[in-house]
Amino acid sequence: MFVTPAFAQAAGGAAGGPDFFVSLLPLVLIFAVFYFLLIRPQQKKAKAHRDMVAAVRRGDAVVTGGGILGKVTKVIDDATVQVEIAEGVRVRLMRATIAEVRTKGEPARAAPTGGGSGGSGGGGDSGERKGGLLSKLFK
Repeated sequence: MFVTPAFAQAAGGAAGGPDFFVSLLPLVLIFAVFYFLLIRPQQKKAKAHRDMVAAVRRGDAVVTGGGILGKVTKVIDDATVQVEIAEGVRVRLMRATIAEVRTKGEPARAAPTGGGSGGSGGGGDSGERKGGLLSKLFK
């Protein structure tokens, strides 16, 4: 009624050009902000957790997703570990439920070959590990 047909035709032809890209630009910017502020950090965090869980070995002090502190006593397979949560109490856990590795354990030592004097750190280290690590975990 109030708009002439010539004005309506001219406006329709001009809207198909650069105006389309200008209207699409805010959506692209929003996606970029979401990617760099939300998606990418989450992917990095998930990768770091995956790597941490894959590197769990016997002797590591861990915290489960439920907040239970324990020490890995046995790696059963790729998905399961055995954790000692109290003296004589061992539970099997899925690796994915490990939330944090508090301290890395020492690798398994080879049996001593004769000829050592015995004073190079065998006794004091194991006593510290048994008493010190467990007392730190269960305080």
